[in-house]
Amino acid sequence: VAAAPDAMAETDPKTVQDLTAVVQTLLQQMQDKFQTMSDQIIGRNILLLLYTCRIDDLEKNIADLMTQAGVEELEGENKTPASNKS
Repeated sequence: VAAAPDAMAETDPKTVQDLTAVVQTLLQQMQDKFQTMSDQIIGRNILLLLYTCRIDDLEKNIADLMTQAGVEELEGENKTPASNKS
């Protein structure tokens, strides 16, 4: 729906200073949105890094537990107690 000509006239910049103010406001809004998005991306990357470290720790702990239990990983998914090796 198009705005009425009177409403548009009220918001249209009348001078170079008005136009400059409008452009500065728009640029500030864009900068604020960009900063918010950047912060969100950085936050998600930090979480991803933390989760990756936790998964690595869990994998290491599982491998340690398997070693303690005498289970070694062979080719593929076959697992056999280490005591049965010849």
